[in-house]
Amino acid sequence: MNSQRGNSAIQEKFRESSAPLFIPFITGGDPTPAATIDIALALQEQGADILELGVPYSDPLADGPTIQKASARALANKVTIHDCIRLVGEMRRKGLHIPVILFTYYNPVMQFGFHRLFEEMKREGLDGLLVPDLPLEETQEIKSITKDYDIPLISLVAPTSKQRVQKIAQQAEGFLYCVSSLGVTGARAQFAEGIEEFLQEVRSHCRVPIAVGFGISTPEQMKALAPHSDGLIVGSALVRVIEEVGSQLMNENTKDNGLQEIKRFVQTLKCGVR
Repeated sequence: MNSQRGNSAIQEKFRESSAPLFIPFITGGDPTPAATIDIALALQEQGADILELGVPYSDPLADGPTIQKASARALANKVTIHDCIRLVGEMRRKGLHIPVILFTYYNPVMQFGFHRLFEEMKREGLDGLLVPDLPLEETQEIKSITKDYDIPLISLVAPTSKQRVQKIAQQAEGFLYCVSSLGVTGARAQFAEGIEEFLQEVRSHCRVPIAVGFGISTPEQMKALAPHSDGLIVGSALVRVIEEVGSQLMNENTKDNGLQEIKRFVQTLKCGVR
């Protein structure tokens, strides 16, 4: 197991792979906290390189219906940001060694407290933080703290003005999350026009690896984007599979069947980049 954590673990993952990293997203506590641990370990077994763990939130502005429903299910289990951080500690104790990025919104971070958040993230073995509703212009305070813990604040960049793309790319830490389509998360039949040119533009200004997400749901999409990025992020399509097998995951007698369905989905998806 790699003893490095934080930014070092993320950078090592990108350095050691010649193919784009597979970065799945799941919601903490969906369908249950215990199932979240099982899913994370199953994803690692299927070759996940980095895990994004979403904190359930009542007003997830960047998320489409699939992840909104996952958040609602997790909130019904009373899962909080504190619970999600502790879940990662339990994952580590059960053998999860890949980097984990905490995906959350600014309000839970502010309520929790910056220093407390990073202290707990460091203690439980988290490696990065992504806050989609925190604009670049308001990141100075939190970034001044992240450096003390070697936990990067991962930025998102969308196909907007070239000037803004350059500004975001030049200050990126860990890796830069490139949004493939404008709007909220969710599986899509096609991406924004000019996605390849957008990713080339981002790369020309960026000192860290770039990963692309928002809408990837098929092997064909994985194959199309692989030559243009260092990582491929899959969220809504995976969360939908978890929803479909949720009742199986909550039953000890059928749990393995549910996990097998998730593994089969990942295997099919990854065929696009083999």
